Amino acid sequence: MSMTAGAIWPADASTASAGVTGATSPTEPTAATGGAQGAGGAGGDSFTNMLGGALDSHDATQANADNLATQAATGSLTNVADYMTVADEANIQTQLTAAVRNNALQAFQSIMGMQL
Repeated sequence: MSMTAGAIWPADASTASAGVTGATSPTEPTAATGGAQGAGGAGGDSFTNMLGGALDSHDATQANADNLATQAATGSLTNVADYMTVADEANIQTQLTAAVRNNALQAFQSIMGMQL
């Protein structure tokens, strides 16, 4: 089981409605085509859906890794490489989730510290 950018950052039609075209992975730049969306506009909904999908993907990967770990502990897992691959994928997704959380918290703190 390999991890793809689409599994973490799903591309769907909602990103086009937010004025974003092109790549949707965190490592590739995107090009804005429309005006800025308000805080309650479609941009907020698509980000929420994208973040929720990424967290759901992380939960599914973690559950799969836990299941394979149980199988390995009971001796019913025939290919240990499957467990190692899924465990590494879950670890990478956990690190990515923590990094996104830390960056979001840092951005929030920067905004709260701004002088008006």
